[in-house]
Amino acid sequence: MAFAVVCSRALVGVAAPLVQVEVHLANGLPQFNLVGLPDTEVRESRERVRAALVNCGFQFPARRVTVNLAPADLPKQSSRFDLPIALGILAASGQLTDSALHLYEFAGELALSGALRTVRGALPMAVAVGKDGRKFVLPSDCAEQGALARSAEIFAAGHLMEVCRHLSGERLLSPLHVELKTQEEADYPDMAEVRGQLQARRALEIAAAGGHHILMAGPPGTGKSMLAARFPGICPPLDPQEALEVAAIRSAGEESFSTAQWQRRPFRQPHHAATVAALAGGGPRSAPGEASLAHGGILHLDEMAEFSRNALEALREPLESGVITVSRAARKITYPARFQLVGTMNPCPCGFYGQPSGSCKCSQQQVDRYRRRISGPLMDRIDLILDVPSLSAWEIRQNREGEASAVIRKRVGQAMQRQKERQQQSNARLPVDALSRHVVLDGPGQDMLFRAATRFSLSARAVHRILRVARTVADLRGDARVSVADLAEAISYRGWSCREAQPGSLVF
Repeated sequence: MAFAVVCSRALVGVAAPLVQVEVHLANGLPQFNLVGLPDTEVRESRERVRAALVNCGFQFPARRVTVNLAPADLPKQSSRFDLPIALGILAASGQLTDSALHLYEFAGELALSGALRTVRGALPMAVAVGKDGRKFVLPSDCAEQGALARSAEIFAAGHLMEVCRHLSGERLLSPLHVELKTQEEADYPDMAEVRGQLQARRALEIAAAGGHHILMAGPPGTGKSMLAARFPGICPPLDPQEALEVAAIRSAGEESFSTAQWQRRPFRQPHHAATVAALAGGGPRSAPGEASLAHGGILHLDEMAEFSRNALEALREPLESGVITVSRAARKITYPARFQLVGTMNPCPCGFYGQPSGSCKCSQQQVDRYRRRISGPLMDRIDLILDVPSLSAWEIRQNREGEASAVIRKRVGQAMQRQKERQQQSNARLPVDALSRHVVLDGPGQDMLFRAATRFSLSARAVHRILRVARTVADLRGDARVSVADLAEAISYRGWSCREAQPGSLVF
């Protein structure tokens, strides 16, 4: 029978829908037709497959070859269909027995010699294959990624001939097993290297313990970027389920992905010249952006006010919902984007606004324009906002180390464990209807919150974020009740919006 069907997978965001590679050989002039909405990279597989089959000693059929990638309305990208197309042609021409093809799915790019090259999205494809109960054959270079999905049986192959021998029963491939090692220690810079800045260190600990967003502002040289670079070191490692989600996104991205660091919390630092597509995702491939690549980890925006306003506004929805949708004319792709935002910025374009030295030369109009790049709605979605002042000569002279990251990480891990036992999620993700159950204020606490909301014109969103931060402060103390002191500390971290305008203060 001059017909064969081989199963493979497309990649749409982090989803991997099934694609059936249907191959039909008909009489007529030799021709190779590829249909099913393929892009340029897929259409070029005709030449790669032809050369690979010939160089492996097979006969390319001198007939009318039609390959259909079904479903036809799903756009097909990437060279992952080379291997299933080659196997389909061999099965349809009778050069390969197709009795076992229905048990497997295949993905891989073919070199002209028949060698298999790596493809993107091995992990999300393997997860989808496991749900359908089939086995999965992948190139050796990316098979370890697929093996992270314990639900699927993965086979690694380095050459087309290895796959053919396995299917014919001549030389079977062994299932691939990857030992997953928990990374307790990561090679992040240590917080002990930071001198002074006790308030900023405390705010970062609260942010890590509750999964809160934080913005630090201050003149150059105060240690803002240094503190942000050490923030991942005080965050505990991802749990296996979170790590699998993060690994699936990284596997679907354009960058290389190492399974040795599969539980490492992402830390993304895009340049302030990044475009909307670079932050939110998109482009010709609708690839995940920095917001999605930071899922489960930290998105550090250094010099945050230097980013374009459109790029920053693209982060408003993911900060609230934890997902980001990339819409194009032909399709819509949703990526997970539940990250922690760590922003750092200067108070003005030159950075020295309000300093005692009076070295700032910016006009008030320049200062106002600079600060308006971060809109009020975006600022309202940030939980902790604080000044990072310049160190005094006395603090610089004191050469005392602060607490090490390992010590802080232990307290953060204990606080996060309390949250999981109580509400099965971090305080930052606590829904509004659950705040009344988990954040119970006494009379003085309610009066304090009411006065702060009235005096500083706080929105309902800002009030809810204050309550979530107060809950985290209490968890760090190991207390089930939120005290007035916890609430007062949470209010103080609203920064510019909860303080009288004073010379040198940053009031938006």
